[in-house]
Amino acid sequence: MESFEAELERARGLQVNELADAIESIGFECTRCGACCTREEDDEHTATVFPDEVRDLESATGSEWRDVARPMPYGIDDGEGETFEWALQTAPCGDCVFYEESDGVGACTVHPDRPLICRTYPFSVALGGTSQPMGEPVDREGLVRAHECEGLGRAISRSDAEALAATLKERAVRELEEAIAVREAYEPAAVEGIVVHDSEGQKRPDGSDAT
Repeated sequence: MESFEAELERARGLQVNELADAIESIGFECTRCGACCTREEDDEHTATVFPDEVRDLESATGSEWRDVARPMPYGIDDGEGETFEWALQTAPCGDCVFYEESDGVGACTVHPDRPLICRTYPFSVALGGTSQPMGEPVDREGLVRAHECEGLGRAISRSDAEALAATLKERAVRELEEAIAVREAYEPAAVEGIVVHDSEGQKRPDGSDAT
């Protein structure tokens, strides 16, 4: 496996026009079905979010950190443990806390401020250190992977494909920069409870400093 630094250089070198070609070939149009915003069987909705994106959503919604994001559950057991990412907060039903539905049509209540992971779904790039949605991709073109979504295969304009491609590249770069920063800032947790290691250091579930 390539180092994060090598993968970051690959991410920075991605050509937006080539990513757009792949997206255009696969095709996509959001149908507002809500599948990417809701729980899947027994699993709560899980979408990674960067620390600055949490603060942006705090500002946009007037909410507190824990209302926007939660520790990524992997590595947490019975209220104890360390994890390395934040996930969007969920409602009691397990859906994204910012998702609402009316007459079978889904909507994101923070759509203009939604995180990069949401802006680029159902696409990802096949680079180590980047987030890959659960399950095997259902389509692929070059480095672009498409994950399960009923909007795949629909016509997309070139301008929309290019905009999505630029955001997909931005996300890949940000994810690898975050991974490198997390690695460099990591120190074993010396406190009890849950600790999230992100690019800014160690945090409690409410976003406060855990050091």
